Amino acid sequence: MLDFLRGRARRRLLTVVLALWATQLGSLVAPAYACGCGALVPDPARRVAVAREVSVVRWDGRRERIVMRLTVDGDSDRAAWIMPVPHRADVTLGNPAVFDQLDAATAPVHRTRSHFWPQDGDWPLVSGGGRDAGAPPPGVGRAPGVGVVDRQKLGPFDVARLTATDPDALGDWLADHGFSLPPRLSGALQPYVARRWEYVAIRLAPDTTGTPLQGTLDPLSLSFAADEPVYPMRLSRLARTPQSLGLYVLAAHRMEPASAIGGSRPRVTFAGRITPPRNSPLAELTAGTPFLTAIGQEFPAPSLIDGDHTLRRTAADTPFQQVVYEDRLRTVAGVPAWLLTVAATLAALTAAVALFAVRRTRRATDGPAGGLALPTTSTHFYE
Repeated sequence: MLDFLRGRARRRLLTVVLALWATQLGSLVAPAYACGCGALVPDPARRVAVAREVSVVRWDGRRERIVMRLTVDGDSDRAAWIMPVPHRADVTLGNPAVFDQLDAATAPVHRTRSHFWPQDGDWPLVSGGGRDAGAPPPGVGRAPGVGVVDRQKLGPFDVARLTATDPDALGDWLADHGFSLPPRLSGALQPYVARRWEYVAIRLAPDTTGTPLQGTLDPLSLSFAADEPVYPMRLSRLARTPQSLGLYVLAAHRMEPASAIGGSRPRVTFAGRITPPRNSPLAELTAGTPFLTAIGQEFPAPSLIDGDHTLRRTAADTPFQQVVYEDRLRTVAGVPAWLLTVAATLAALTAAVALFAVRRTRRATDGPAGGLALPTTSTHFYE
């Protein structure tokens, strides 16, 4: 009986291991068709994923510019990225230094505050825990229903600006250039086709043929006319894993998303006017748009995303900056203040008890039973 149970347990364990292995294998070969802004289509037989995406949206009341930088990882040596835009876009390379300067401008302020009573990590409450290019661009292709506005080579990017009257035509164009448009992505593009948006199709390829796409790519800058600032997010609903959005918004005033579009409540991590150094990469972006709003948002269930982010002005330009506090135990000459206070209190109580005992002993000694009786006299008068 015991051998039977052991054999049954081994079979169950083997089944679990095989299931986990199959799941892991599936995650390795399954391509990711969505990132925070736009859609990424890898080689059908390989995998590429966006490990991180940072974007800047600049809006001066008439034109919008989106500067975005992707960090990718995978085993594919090429991929296509599709970005829908409401109007015809000008595409150029961005300056990577912009993101470093934005990180510095929005960094939290570090302050120190003291506490009197010990907390976790202070003696005696010490715990074990501690305090994350390729070949020249091919000739312009054309498929029915797709208009190619132009084609250009920007660093490692082969960029095409397209118009499309239906998603299938866009899929045909991608197929002509070696990319397969997944059916799910074709359906997700339909709302953009209905609104007559245009597309920026970008072929990503490393400098050396056969080298996998890995690491942080050069940023791309897209500029187009806009009556209101918008950040395309609809294609992110195709993602199979939770998504995070990090967005810098430069405008004349503080901005906010008009709705959550199916994600958690957007949170502001920085808001305020910035003055970058002259002739710096960030200075050109902030000209006429000095107010910076940094926004973060989580999408635990990407399938719930129901639209694009429309940004609007807030009621007031209230500044905000995150503050990170470093808590320190209050000390006097290196000794915890609470310990000195407790010791002093205990000493005072001990002295008070001792004084009370001494006084009570003296009263007992000086009382009627142990004292001297004074003689008394009486006077009598006789008639």
